[in-house]
Amino acid sequence: MKFVYLAIGASIAEVANAALYENTTSANHTCSIQTPYLSCSTNANPGLVDSCCVETFGGLVMGTQFWDTYTGLESKGQLLPERSWTIHGLWPDFCNGSYTQYCDLSRQFDPDPSPNTTNSLPNGTVVPAYGGPDISPVFEAFGKRDLLEYMNKFWIAQGTPNWELWAHEFSKHATCFSTFDVACYGPQYRENEDIIDFFESTIRYFKKQPTWEWLARWDITPSNSTTYSFAEIRDALASEYGAVPYVGCSGPKYNDTKAGRGSSDNGGTVFNEVWYFSHVFGKPQYGDYVPTDVGSFATTCAKTPGAIRYPSRTNGSEWSRNKP
Repeated sequence: MKFVYLAIGASIAEVANAALYENTTSANHTCSIQTPYLSCSTNANPGLVDSCCVETFGGLVMGTQFWDTYTGLESKGQLLPERSWTIHGLWPDFCNGSYTQYCDLSRQFDPDPSPNTTNSLPNGTVVPAYGGPDISPVFEAFGKRDLLEYMNKFWIAQGTPNWELWAHEFSKHATCFSTFDVACYGPQYRENEDIIDFFESTIRYFKKQPTWEWLARWDITPSNSTTYSFAEIRDALASEYGAVPYVGCSGPKYNDTKAGRGSSDNGGTVFNEVWYFSHVFGKPQYGDYVPTDVGSFATTCAKTPGAIRYPSRTNGSEWSRNKP
């Protein structure tokens, strides 16, 4: 078991775990006796509450999901789930909608940091690429093989092994939640306990935000022949979630397509991402949240009616949910 921890830690710079707040210690974080204030409220102030029990740093929390049509690694058994979107991550934005990333470089497991500096600018602190082994043995160390199996079904990367996406999401985002600070786990913290906690928390949000099912209730399903409008996708998801999410599109810009020639609409035409915004009560780990509207940056999709494709998956890229 020691080999698992040493192998993963060997390629990380020898720096101390960097708490988001300098005065955070590993003692006295009994969250059951704390009031679970809503993040981004006036009470969610690090000077007033225990930031291990109330999210005070990244209080605008997003459950994010992908719609990919292939993985590029089908030959290795890396497939997408039938009748389901896949997990992208769980993100902490500041309450004003801005954000930071890679907040603790001692917990950097991302083989290909993106961006490669902490502030996305050339003058930012460089995020060193992780050069160690696959992080999957951590699951076995915590007796979480069932979690690993679930993630290999629903948290799927495109073009890289799944674990690289998981490591990216943990390193870039989990380290910027106050409640996932290593000190919050107390003096008996087990190395990598925070990794497992973040993965389980992310899944908790994913399971409460069933994008495929919500859209299907409004007769919006993947098709290579039917097109949809941004407004009907947005309104369907808002009705189900209780707030307006971010709806993302890639693919050709509408005014680069034959149908959109001469149009000023330069939005994307391939529906592939949803971000659900929320404020959370207490720790994000609880999964107790209030849906929140996305705000001004609502979409990258074309606004022209009927401009959006929600494409079917590529043949051979899905596993059947009817099989174990």
